[in-house]
Amino acid sequence: MADVSHAQWADHAQARLAHAGFRRGGARRAVIELLGRQPCALTAHEIDERLRAQGRSVGRASVYRALEQLTDLHLVARLEVGQDAARYEPVHPSGAHHHHLVCDTCGRITPFEDSALETAIDRLSRRVRFDVGDHDVVLHGSCEACRN
Repeated sequence: MADVSHAQWADHAQARLAHAGFRRGGARRAVIELLGRQPCALTAHEIDERLRAQGRSVGRASVYRALEQLTDLHLVARLEVGQDAARYEPVHPSGAHHHHLVCDTCGRITPFEDSALETAIDRLSRRVRFDVGDHDVVLHGSCEACRN
């Protein structure tokens, strides 16, 4: 996803929101700016904590509302990776995305990209005649630190 900049996604998200009739809200803008700078998905609680650490006074309810709106407009993906809380990350208009490695011991989530995996999913889609609109691969196991 290195070819997709924060500014591109943030601008796209703001334009989609405006087109959908949403006013430029401070909480939504703060969530968009924060998510656009992250290498991987965050929980709503993590988003709230990071905004507070930056001195942004956004209420937790506003964070949840912003995430719901962004998810409804397919600007943010809600990910279930088998932990206690859903995670959220930008959906880039280019289709660029990554998948996730989840350590079942420490909970660490590591993003990964694999063009061969994308090719295999595309090939499978054609073979079974199924139009895959979206996908996320989550692999569970042990990270290097926990394995040692």
